[in-house]
Amino acid sequence: MTKQPDQLTLIRPDDWHLHVRDGALLKGVVGHTARQFARAIIMPNLTPPVTTTAQAQAYKERIEQALNLKVEASDSHAASTQFNPMMTLYLTDNTPADEITKAHDSGIVYAVKLYPAGATTNSDAGVTDLLGRCSAVLEQMQALGVPLLVHGEVTDPQVDIFDREAVFIEQVMIPLRARFPELKVVFEHLTTQEGVQYVREAAGPIAATITPQHLLYNRNDIFSGGLQPHWYCLPVLKREVHRQALLDAATSGHERFFLGTDSAPHTRSLKEQSCGCAGCFTALHAIELYAEAFERAGRLENLEAFASRNGPAFYGLPVNQERITLQRDPWQIPAEITVPGKEGVVPLAAGETLQWRLLA
Repeated sequence: MTKQPDQLTLIRPDDWHLHVRDGALLKGVVGHTARQFARAIIMPNLTPPVTTTAQAQAYKERIEQALNLKVEASDSHAASTQFNPMMTLYLTDNTPADEITKAHDSGIVYAVKLYPAGATTNSDAGVTDLLGRCSAVLEQMQALGVPLLVHGEVTDPQVDIFDREAVFIEQVMIPLRARFPELKVVFEHLTTQEGVQYVREAAGPIAATITPQHLLYNRNDIFSGGLQPHWYCLPVLKREVHRQALLDAATSGHERFFLGTDSAPHTRSLKEQSCGCAGCFTALHAIELYAEAFERAGRLENLEAFASRNGPAFYGLPVNQERITLQRDPWQIPAEITVPGKEGVVPLAAGETLQWRLLA
């Protein structure tokens, strides 16, 4: 049997799907991402949402200020000054096409996010009729090469929650690709066997991000020993057959699949209540979680492609020059992280032991 390595050095990775919220919560969580990743695509679903380039610029400045404050405070999780928050706009039924031109020319906005109205946290302002209300915007995005990032679920209450991704492919993705074949599309937080097959086979510029929770856990974990709110995210965890399909795709080295944590922090009380918020917080230990998944699959050698190469290639960006090192050094995920002035945030799989630790 081949001896497993005790250290793993990678090109510094990027997170192509990240929520950092705002205010005190932003200040409490963003340094954990910047400690691991060189760049991150920042989600725009604030309240109110980030719908203009000017709002994106202001949000970027708040993120950078939060990181500077952490560095000045000599925090043990202080962020690298090289971290680049890559901003996105929140697509609505009323987004004007000229806003896409402003975003493209700004140099700070890298994509536009589609939330079907009501699909997830803070998505009430999302799109109600993509091809009917947003065709001019999509045409401009295709012309300028601005990617569309899709939350790939339908919101029809008559569709079973475990089928919403597959139905989205039939009702939205296939017509979208037929009408805008050169539009760059990222199918975010892919969760199903059907989604994997679609992304592998679809024509045109398309890719998908995959989260650590969808690689490591299935829907049984939501109900293990009782209802587990910190495993609840949207799209929800699926059957084991889907987890296996995602794991095979992520660890295969296939260029269309890359890292996107969808780390989504909520304070403990917002998760642990009668109607808890959707979202798993993984920014604390994201690269270690991915390493765990790849090692279990016996494909650690493909982690760098997934984490560090495929995303930049799709976005037309250079790979990072820095490197990170993971050490085989078992450690226990803490029960929560503190956020000054707010309740704590519970990380995914709190209390479990991970085999890999990111070295400073």
